[in-house]
Amino acid sequence: MRIAELHPQPNWVLSIVADDGRVGSFDVSPYLGYEAFEELRDPSEFMKISNGGYFVEWDCGADLSADTIEARWQVVGNAAPQTTA
Repeated sequence: MRIAELHPQPNWVLSIVADDGRVGSFDVSPYLGYEAFEELRDPSEFMKISNGGYFVEWDCGADLSADTIEARWQVVGNAAPQTTA
């Protein structure tokens, strides 16, 4: 999976659109107990995320691979197909 869009939400949830159009959510809260993710307990730090396509990364250095996300996310639908002119 490649991450096309990434939007952090309240309560440590990521809203994600995959490159194949699947839309889903991923709960980061189970990871907050790990040392690498402890800074993300601050909601303002959680919002400082960037999309690397095959991974997501926070300013504090914590990251998750797209494979990890795909294995544990909840797919909620499909995005409208992209059309090009």
